[in-house]
Amino acid sequence: MALISSISGLRATLGDDLTPSIIADYCTAFAACSPVGAIAIAHDGRPSGMWIQQVAAGALQASGRTVHLLGMAPTPTVQLFAEKAGFAGGISITASHNPAEYNGLKFLNERGVFLGPKEYKHLMQVLEQRTFALSNSQQAGRVVEQDNAIEEHIERLLQQPVFSSEHGLLQEIIDHKYKVVVDAVNSSGSHIVPRLLAKMGCDVVELYTDGSGIFPHTPEPVPANLSDLCEAVVKHKADFGIAVDPDADRLVIIDEKGSPIGEENTIVLATMAVMKNKHLFTSEAQPAVVVNLSTTKAVADAARKYGGTFHQSAVGEINVVEEMIARNAVIGGEGSGGVIWPSFHAGRDAVSGIALFLIILTQYPAPLSHLMKQLPNYAMVKQKKALKGDPDIALEQIKKQFSDVEHTDIDGLKLMFPDSWVHMRKSNTEPIVRIIAEAPTQEKAEELATTFASYIA
Repeated sequence: MALISSISGLRATLGDDLTPSIIADYCTAFAACSPVGAIAIAHDGRPSGMWIQQVAAGALQASGRTVHLLGMAPTPTVQLFAEKAGFAGGISITASHNPAEYNGLKFLNERGVFLGPKEYKHLMQVLEQRTFALSNSQQAGRVVEQDNAIEEHIERLLQQPVFSSEHGLLQEIIDHKYKVVVDAVNSSGSHIVPRLLAKMGCDVVELYTDGSGIFPHTPEPVPANLSDLCEAVVKHKADFGIAVDPDADRLVIIDEKGSPIGEENTIVLATMAVMKNKHLFTSEAQPAVVVNLSTTKAVADAARKYGGTFHQSAVGEINVVEEMIARNAVIGGEGSGGVIWPSFHAGRDAVSGIALFLIILTQYPAPLSHLMKQLPNYAMVKQKKALKGDPDIALEQIKKQFSDVEHTDIDGLKLMFPDSWVHMRKSNTEPIVRIIAEAPTQEKAEELATTFASYIA
């Protein structure tokens, strides 16, 4: 795969477009763009993360930076460190859900969030013009080993006010003694997810959590890749199963019958947890919820059911985060299983998503499959189409053809019909156009997606 660089980070195939020199150049440029301070680095489980970390740390040291190595840790753990006092940002070495032959870099600013469009543009200008700020001193930046990064992540999460003893929520979760099966694809969630669950009173069955980085299956946590987890939930008579992607910023849940509840429903349940208990999360009378344009409308239903307001942003974590900040939102995220709980930190985090999920599950006496029946029933279809020519021209033609339909073009084109919608946009991470449709039935969603895919050359 050709190297892809965007606000979502840098990723490519090993030995092809992801070379030591490219990694060093990007990291040196990142140091030149960042304010004064240390930079945190972690890698997901991929074995290549070790040598990439060495190259990245060396480039940062050559730039005079102090580097904090967090070891194998989730992207959200790096985010938590990047926003600490004395830090200028962070780098997560990961290709997220991409297959094993890929790796990449995610760049985080001093707020612990992805670079915005202006920051990314500045990074690319520095990279292209090679206006690097290299140190001319023999005293290069030092390296600090952080052995407790994931423990600090868990501790800070459980110190959130909603889990204080006065509310009793944490103890109530602990008392349920849930049995859980975990599939972390042997990557960065391998240790943090079981440890969090254990601290929340769960009996944990570890399926793929050896931390080797050797993926037991295609790492994207979608139903087609989770058959082993589904079978293990039934075999062990677990209350539910949990799957996370390689850098543990996406959360997918399996019910007690071994059925995936759908990655879109992760954010729906997190929204319910916050909005149902909004008095514990915010003083706002009508708290805001923000998701991206490709996320299920069930989130809007949950937000409004509990007296909140609903808003949408362009796809991409930084876009959701910026809209959440603008709206002072209490919860949000992306339908790929990415929960953003801003009072904890402004980034997708499977760990905080697990904690919120346990809140809402504990407040319903019936099993998870019964809880899912309380949610709105929508069907979503996701298709991909390889880029050929300029898709913007096709999208403009579609907009004109359907000018009488409510729409937004802040990110590609989304058409909103009375009971359904379709969103068409260029991917940030692959050379494709994504077509996503949602409707009351599977047949109508498939018809919508296929029809509008045919309009794109």
